[in-house]
Amino acid sequence: MPPSGLFPRRALAEGAGALGRSLPIVGGGSWTRLVHGGGGGSEAEGEEFPYADVPRPGRKWERKPYVTPMKVLIRRAKEERRARRENPCRVLERPPENGLLVPGLVGVAHQVHGAWESLLRGLTRLVEGGAAGAVKRCRFCPEVHVGVAGHDIRTCEGPGSAARNALHVWRPGTARDVVGFPYCYHLFDRVGKPRVSHKEKYDVPRLPAILELCIQAGVDVERYPAKRRTRPVYSIEGRIVDFEPDDDEDDSADDTGPSPPSLAADEAGEEMTMSELGARTLQSWLDMRAGAARLMGKYGVVTCGYCPEVQVGPRGHKVRMCKASKHQQRDGQHAWQEATVDDLVRPNYVWHVPATGHGGDGGAPSLANELKRYYGKAPAVVELCVRAGAPVPAQYRSMMRLDVVPPARDEHDLVA
Repeated sequence: MPPSGLFPRRALAEGAGALGRSLPIVGGGSWTRLVHGGGGGSEAEGEEFPYADVPRPGRKWERKPYVTPMKVLIRRAKEERRARRENPCRVLERPPENGLLVPGLVGVAHQVHGAWESLLRGLTRLVEGGAAGAVKRCRFCPEVHVGVAGHDIRTCEGPGSAARNALHVWRPGTARDVVGFPYCYHLFDRVGKPRVSHKEKYDVPRLPAILELCIQAGVDVERYPAKRRTRPVYSIEGRIVDFEPDDDEDDSADDTGPSPPSLAADEAGEEMTMSELGARTLQSWLDMRAGAARLMGKYGVVTCGYCPEVQVGPRGHKVRMCKASKHQQRDGQHAWQEATVDDLVRPNYVWHVPATGHGGDGGAPSLANELKRYYGKAPAVVELCVRAGAPVPAQYRSMMRLDVVPPARDEHDLVA
């Protein structure tokens, strides 16, 4: 039998006959699509219901799925090995593999850097202002909740969770709990010296990976200098050789991107309402993720297959700091693989709090554990900005399940 209470409103209004025509039983996965991919939209026949759940975290002992299939990776490695045998000494032509910047992405890097700074300032003002609802964080696990009162959903897996019946112990959160920016090692020369050895782990500075990606793509930050080449490098039997003199530095050749927005633009926003601030912060979040995805198409970013470590560059570092599953077999080194945008910018998913009825605002009851299948989820940034008054983005409407009306606690057993 299908799970009750998640039928789309349109199907309920049209009656049982229309429901049978629009939802043919084609196998066990049909009801899964109804629950996780169902509900609302156009009136066309055979439409797919747009319900969608957030990505489920994998088991701790399992490796993350590969972004590119393994067969494709093996074929690329064979082609590179064959090209190296045919031409041992060659000039690398395509940027950024040849050490040069991609001219078309310099402006994108500046936009991502400006959106990242605007996002941090907007989140700080929203969290400290408190008009969008307080941010709560569990004391024993990484769970985050956006609302005046923490929810009662029993999903805590921290120490002593069995004695608390998996209930969370909430404490005030900060802007750092809303979105996660993992740190990585800074590469002064991403082509000449792309890897950090284990002995250099205390000598090389660490910075947010999104900032390192912008620096490698053309943004100049005084605290983190980077080498800018004017001539492509050579590849001799797989090793990079640079014939450019060290004293020849010309940084103005490729730095044609727009300057990031100044702090004065946001400081003048003291007169902005909370809804305008939420809309601006949400737009910065969307612009940052879209621009980062474009940069990652050219500039490599790798992540460990078992732990959250991230490194921006053609290859991962050699620092033996992995403590995840099977790290003894790797001598503490990371199992590097291609990263995604969620690895570079970690969206902390939170339960969506409806505007009325079950939001925990104004004396209303908090989210109930027995009604959790009726609640949607969204990244904490989106939830915080929406509660501040920003419009809901189209790509997150299905996750938040805005067209599902959860029953009251005393009506849970009466839902057919």
